[in-house]
Amino acid sequence: MTSLQSAPPKHRREVAPLRIAMLGTRGVPANYGGFETAIEEIGQRLVEQGHAVTVYGRSTERTAPTEYLGMRLVNLPALRSKTLETLSHTALSAAHFSTQRRHDVAFVFNAANAPFVPLIRARGAAVAVHVDGLEWKRDKWGKWGRRYYRMAEQLAVREADALIADAQGIADYYDDEFHVPTELISYGTRILRNEATDAVEALGLIPGAYHLVVARFEPENHVDVIVEGYHRSNATLPLVVVGSAPYSARYTDSIGAVAQRDDRIRLLGGVWDQRALDQLYAHALSYLHGHSVGGTNPSLLRAMGAGTAVVGWDVVFNREVAGTAGSYFSTPAELARSVEEIEQYPFRFRDIGEHMQERARKHYDWDIVTEAYSSLAGRLARGYSTRGMSTGRRSDSAWSVEPLPVEVGRG
Repeated sequence: MTSLQSAPPKHRREVAPLRIAMLGTRGVPANYGGFETAIEEIGQRLVEQGHAVTVYGRSTERTAPTEYLGMRLVNLPALRSKTLETLSHTALSAAHFSTQRRHDVAFVFNAANAPFVPLIRARGAAVAVHVDGLEWKRDKWGKWGRRYYRMAEQLAVREADALIADAQGIADYYDDEFHVPTELISYGTRILRNEATDAVEALGLIPGAYHLVVARFEPENHVDVIVEGYHRSNATLPLVVVGSAPYSARYTDSIGAVAQRDDRIRLLGGVWDQRALDQLYAHALSYLHGHSVGGTNPSLLRAMGAGTAVVGWDVVFNREVAGTAGSYFSTPAELARSVEEIEQYPFRFRDIGEHMQERARKHYDWDIVTEAYSSLAGRLARGYSTRGMSTGRRSDSAWSVEPLPVEVGRG
């Protein structure tokens, strides 16, 4: 296993210029999620190092940009379907990739895209798959969706030249389940200081006097638990909820029903203005984080980089990132107690937020993350590969048993 902490120092350039492609996401400019933010931050830095970077993204607009921050953009359509959007787009991307000038390395994001790795590799590129979290544990996929993800994990193990895990718990899973090494490369985050307040005030909010949630409305993100816990609390500061769910109307309606009964809860929907989001993170008294399935979550890192105290869902992934300074919950009652304590002792939790910001600065730096990707790309281009190290068959470990509680993992 290769650790992020073993990456070369900042700005050190040991890798000759390479042609690198990034596939499997919505692309850049980043205005959706963690993968897109990672590609934007890593891709522009790889370009600064002299690499030629191509990013595949989803767009049907004729005015979509073809270059961004030095990265070449290839925009292709996708089927608007919960189950087929990612796969249809990556299929088109892989087909397009196979007709282009040879790339040295391709980074494929999301283990679901593993079936397309052989087509990408057939063009002569070494392929690393960022496996993300344990997607087969998400309720939204249903029985067949979860089975597909478990099959895709096996394909990634067999077909990829390297696997990238963004958290120790995910690396442990692939080691225990498949006995295959992974590259442990986390995400980075920006450190926010002295952020303006105009966007926050335009929403009718007082800086430092609200609690914040930013998440897609999915069961594994526990927005419903957070909203219900806050509703039961005696908190006086408002709860601001940013997020939506394009394919989960029933779950969204359940959250909305609680909010309608509590005028302290404000549902903002999706907020795509990154400047406004930065301000919301930076001026919240607390960030309430319910994600439970993924590895290192970019929203959690963004809150830490903004210097905001975190109350996170109690799983190994969140404890790994936020550490002992974080507060944790797993029931509405625990969440209610946490927000009440934060309002009772606001200065203590502002100090905790500063501690978390320093932790983010030390451990989640985009320059170091980029060096790890650049180093891996160099090794792959020189012939490094984990193919053949594992059959892709699952072990008889506890991970193999379904259904599995989200808390399973090693700290």
